[in-house]
Amino acid sequence: MTEETKITEETVREALRGVLDPELHLDVVTLGLIREIDVDASPVGLKMILTTPFCPYGPWMVQQVKEMAEKAVGGEVRVEVLAEQWHPEMMEDPTLLGFF
Repeated sequence: MTEETKITEETVREALRGVLDPELHLDVVTLGLIREIDVDASPVGLKMILTTPFCPYGPWMVQQVKEMAEKAVGGEVRVEVLAEQWHPEMMEDPTLLGFF
């Protein structure tokens, strides 16, 4: 891969804006669920959290994140779900949910 085609964290992050939380109707990036993207790892590593520990859509969202990230990088991506608890203040704009 040449320097011009090097995948960046921002490229992956923008691709993941296409993954929506089915209950909150906001994307995983806006919600702050994507905690880390390591484009230098092989395979690319991604760490995320869910809005609730037993989110009924959790497995589906993790799979969507994996598929969308793999399209963005053109290869395998490893997704790790962290135990970190989500809070609306993690959002890019917490006012979108009307809590603040």
